[in-house]
Amino acid sequence: MTSRIRATALFAALLALPATAQERPTIYRGGTIITMDGDAPQTVSAVVAKGGKILFAGDEARARRAAGKKAEVHDLHGATMLPGFIDAHSHFGIAMQMAGGLDLWDTGLPPVTNIAALQGVIRDHIARHGIAKGDWVVVWQYDNEKLTEKRHITRAELDAVSPDHKIVVLHQSLHALVANSAALTAARLTDASEPPPGGLMLRDAEGHLNGVLLEKSTFLMLAAMPQLTPEQKLERLVAAQQRYFAEGYTHAQDGATMPADLAFFTGPDAKAQLKIDLALLPIYMGLDALLAQPDLHFGTYDRHVKLQGIKVILDGSVQARTGYFTRDYERGSPDGIHPWHGHPAMDQPAFDDLARKVTTRGWQLFVHANGDAAIDMAIRGFDAAGITAADDRRPVVIHSQFQRPDQLADYRRIGVGPAYFSNHAWYWADVHRTNFPKEVVDFISPFRSARAAGLIASNHSDFSVTPLDTRFMLWTSMARVSPTGVVSGPDERLGAYEALQALTTGPAWQAFEEDRKGRIKAGLLADFVILDRNPLTTPVDGIQAIKVLETVKEGETVWEAKAG
Repeated sequence: MTSRIRATALFAALLALPATAQERPTIYRGGTIITMDGDAPQTVSAVVAKGGKILFAGDEARARRAAGKKAEVHDLHGATMLPGFIDAHSHFGIAMQMAGGLDLWDTGLPPVTNIAALQGVIRDHIARHGIAKGDWVVVWQYDNEKLTEKRHITRAELDAVSPDHKIVVLHQSLHALVANSAALTAARLTDASEPPPGGLMLRDAEGHLNGVLLEKSTFLMLAAMPQLTPEQKLERLVAAQQRYFAEGYTHAQDGATMPADLAFFTGPDAKAQLKIDLALLPIYMGLDALLAQPDLHFGTYDRHVKLQGIKVILDGSVQARTGYFTRDYERGSPDGIHPWHGHPAMDQPAFDDLARKVTTRGWQLFVHANGDAAIDMAIRGFDAAGITAADDRRPVVIHSQFQRPDQLADYRRIGVGPAYFSNHAWYWADVHRTNFPKEVVDFISPFRSARAAGLIASNHSDFSVTPLDTRFMLWTSMARVSPTGVVSGPDERLGAYEALQALTTGPAWQAFEEDRKGRIKAGLLADFVILDRNPLTTPVDGIQAIKVLETVKEGETVWEAKAG
C-alpha cells in the first residue's frame, strides 16, 4: 500500500504541472507489453508515458485513472511492445561512411562468388556512377572466404579493373583491406615499406606488396583515403540514425571513435540532430590527448551524446586469421606460414600501462579480444589495474569470441561484462571449423555458460561487420546454426526471453544505464520498440520474420513502418 500511495502522489504531482511544462500523457495499450523487468517474462496491460519517461506500467484501469481523461491513447492493435533495443557494440560512424561506396550486401548486385565476379561489379560500379579517373573507389563487405578461390583478390587483379582509379576493397571484418597500385601509391606504400607493430603486409612470390593489408597496416591506407566533410557527416548522421531506429534501437554505440568523429559527434550541429542516445568509445590511440583534458567527463549525457569509455584493440579477426590464440590455426597465417596462432595488437606491458591510466581516471574500459590469448591479456591487464567486481567498474570485453571455460571465473572475479557476437555462428563457424577443433568452435559466444557463471552478457551486430538486424541477432543467439546446418554448441543456445535480455537489460547494465533504460518500469525512459508479433511465442524458425512496426524514443515516435 505504501508504494501505491507514493505512486499516486507522483502521478498527481506530475499531472498537476502546467501544460507548458509537460505534454499530455500517452497510454499504450491493446497489445502484449513485455516489461523485461526480472529474470522471467512479465507483461502489463498498459503503460503511461509523459515528459519522456514512464509514469506507470500495469493494469489498464489504473493506468487510465493515473493518466487522466485528456490522455492520448496509443492502441497497439495486438502488437507487442518491449523496451527499446540497446546497441551493445557497433560502429555508428561506419553507417555514415558507407553511403556512396559499393556495398557488396546490395541485393541488386549479381552474385559475387569468385574474383572475376568481384572485378565485374567494381568495374560496373565505376561506369554506372561515372567515377572520374584518379578518384577513389571504396568497396564494402568483401569476404575472401565467400569466393570460390578461397583467397584474397590481389593488387594486380584490382589493377586489371582500373589502373587509373584508387581502388580499396574493405574486408567485412574491418581488420583487412586490399588496395590496387594507385591506392598504395596514394598511401605512400612501396615494396620497401614495413608494417607497423601489430600489422601485416602480404607479398607475392617475388616479395612485392600484393595489396593485402591487415590490422594496424590498414590504418596507413585509411589515413590516405578522403574524409567526409562536416556537411556530409551531418547529412549522413540523420540517415544513419534512421537506420538504427528502423531496427528498434533507441541507443546506439560508436565502437571505435576516431578523434575527428569525436569532435563532430560532440559538436553543436550533431547534438542538434541526434535523437537516438549515442555512446562514444574514443579509440585508445588518442588516449594521451584525452587524459590531458582535466575537465573531460565520461558517463554523462550532453543532450543525446555521452563518452562511454575507452576502446582498446588487443587482437584481430579470427575469420581473417589475425585473432590471437594459445593454439595454432590449422590453415596457418594469412600468407600461409606455419605454425601460426596470431599475434597481439600490442604487448602486455603496453596494455597494462594503458589499463592503469584509464582506470585511475575513473573511465570504463572496452577491450576488443577475439582469441583466448587476447582474452588472457585483457584479464592480466584488468588485474594489473586492480579492477575487481567489488569496484563495479564493469570493463567490457567486446566479442570474447573464443573464450575458454576457465576464463569465465576470471570475468566474474573482475566484474567483466562480455559483449558476445552470436551472428558469428552463422557467418563464420564453418570457416572456424577448418582451423580449430569442434569443442573450441562450439564454445563461441557462450551465453548460457556465462549466465551460469553469474555474468551479465550482451549481444551485438558489430555493424558493419554483420547486418544491423535485431531479429536476426535474436535468431542467431537462439539457433546458433551455420549456413551448412551445423549447430555450434547446442547447449549455449538461448531461449527467446534470454535472447531479448541480451538486447535490453544486458547492454543497459554494461553501459551503467540499468536504472534509465532496458526495462518498462515507472521512472525509466519511455523508449519502446513495437513488433508485429511476440518473440516469446514465435517459433525459432519464425523469429527472423518478425517486423519492427514502430520505434518510440522518450515518448516520441521516431520511426514507423510504412503501411502495406
